[in-house]
Amino acid sequence: MAYSDPQTITVNAVAQTLNRTGIGVNEGTLATNDGNYKLSVKHTYGKRTRRVIRLDNRKVAADPLATGFNKFYNMSCYLVFDAPDVGYTVAEQKLVSDGFVAFLSASTGAAVTKLLGGEV
Repeated sequence: MAYSDPQTITVNAVAQTLNRTGIGVNEGTLATNDGNYKLSVKHTYGKRTRRVIRLDNRKVAADPLATGFNKFYNMSCYLVFDAPDVGYTVAEQKLVSDGFVAFLSASTGAAVTKLLGGEV
């Protein structure tokens, strides 16, 4: 199964519509028409199952080294699930994920703010 097309991600109260741009064996991508947002999903199977969902963002901003010039800057954030082939059901993995996402989003994202600020 693939994620439905399109998907929407809201960043800073602005909805970004991502359309399917690629699909392959165990992977797929969706992106905005301008290419500033890209959502990638990938599954890797071996002794463990690894699932990655990643959001890439691109923006144009001033180049601090060249006055009057702009350049592209990129960032990404991802969520990785890494589990043994046996021992955890999908439901159990989701429970762990739900707890983790709730921790990250609690108190208006205080844990993420601390992480991005370099706290350990």
